[in-house]
Amino acid sequence: MEFITAAVLVNSGQPLKILNDLKLPKLRSGQVLVKIHFAGLCHSQLMEARGHRGDDKYLPHLLGHEGVGTVIDLGPSVTKIKKGDEVILGWIKGNGLNELGTKLHSNTLGEINSGPVTTFSNYSIVSENRVYKKPKNTPSKESVLYGCALPTGAGIILNELKPKENSDIVVIGLGGIGLSALMAAKHKKPRSLIAIDIESEKLDLAKKMGATHTLKANEPTLKKMVAEICKRGGADYVVEAAGNASTIELGMCLLEPTAGELIFASHPKKGEKICIDPFELICGKKIRGSWGGKSFPDKDIPILDKMHEDGILDLSNLISNEYKLEDINSAFNDLENRKITRGLILMPE
Repeated sequence: MEFITAAVLVNSGQPLKILNDLKLPKLRSGQVLVKIHFAGLCHSQLMEARGHRGDDKYLPHLLGHEGVGTVIDLGPSVTKIKKGDEVILGWIKGNGLNELGTKLHSNTLGEINSGPVTTFSNYSIVSENRVYKKPKNTPSKESVLYGCALPTGAGIILNELKPKENSDIVVIGLGGIGLSALMAAKHKKPRSLIAIDIESEKLDLAKKMGATHTLKANEPTLKKMVAEICKRGGADYVVEAAGNASTIELGMCLLEPTAGELIFASHPKKGEKICIDPFELICGKKIRGSWGGKSFPDKDIPILDKMHEDGILDLSNLISNEYKLEDINSAFNDLENRKITRGLILMPE
């Protein structure tokens, strides 16, 4: 293997460029060489590619932070996994050495930066603490979701909100993270589980996955409808995963006025601000953000795998579209236009 193939972000806001001439450097301590089989397409990667996260000082660089592959080689001091292991790659830190990124060389573009984990290439050098053994009960394609969507979405419910039975729960935004939260929330036996999105197809999927009610986000009487369903002015819990400052504000409006709690995992564009009436907080509402569902992958992935085995997490419906690596820009466009739930990128040999 002299060269690898990768999708490279050369300029923010421009299509990724497919390069076939990237040469991998020698592995350093704490690094793992993985042959990538599948990568997931996450909204935060779309934000980065479009330049919505502010100035990007690492250009040109690789992208992708959830995937599945096979370990090809190990750098010095790596003990967590061995050659030949099938592994999950994710952005949330787990056990192992924390090795910062690396640099690859392209005959076309020169030096290319790569962070501690990247997945939009057929081979990748990854930090040991971003690699986790693939659980036995989940197929390889669906295991991609353990890299970001599931630990974040389900983690919000299982590790952070921990809702009581017979609670009223709202989920806004039905992408991979929102639907993961919805399935985990259903497991907590809520009195009502309300799914909100702008797309009818996603609402239909949410109903199939256990939502008791589905509502369009642009419904003019949305707040009143939620209050009537909950029968006490609003929901006990709201999970916001739509990625907009406006939907975070919407989530606050849908809470029970004196005790409701909102947690958001979305990443609005840099510079966007949320507007909240301080009196709502004084009266008892709570709001906080989530960093990866407070998950620790080495501990939580086996738990999620068992939930999948038990039929609690239906992962087969989360991956809606598959794309070849050379079509990754079309995949980003589809994600941006809300045409997919979670896209899967298939890697070349």
